[in-house]
Amino acid sequence: MADDIRNNDLQEEELPEGIIELTDEDGVTTQFEYLSTIDYQDDKYVVLMVLDNEEQDDEEGEVLILKIEQDPDTQEDIYVSVDDDAVSQAVFEQFLAMMDEEEEE
Repeated sequence: MADDIRNNDLQEEELPEGIIELTDEDGVTTQFEYLSTIDYQDDKYVVLMVLDNEEQDDEEGEVLILKIEQDPDTQEDIYVSVDDDAVSQAVFEQFLAMMDEEEEE
């Protein structure tokens, strides 16, 4: 998987609210639905759901967790893949707990 993914500058085409496009280092662009930002061990992570071009009958989709860092040259946020499965799982569990709390309210 790509080491870092950049948020595209969307001046030509506006995307619906909550939908973002990211381009990986190979130039492949994918659309995601923003779900949440999670703080975990003094770092920030973004939780995104991969949007398929095909309609999905179920509500479950592929979730991607990326660490938010700053590009040292531009100071813009970049999203970095998380190689540590334990960290990814802990962030995902924190996200699920947050979603459960919201449903209870």
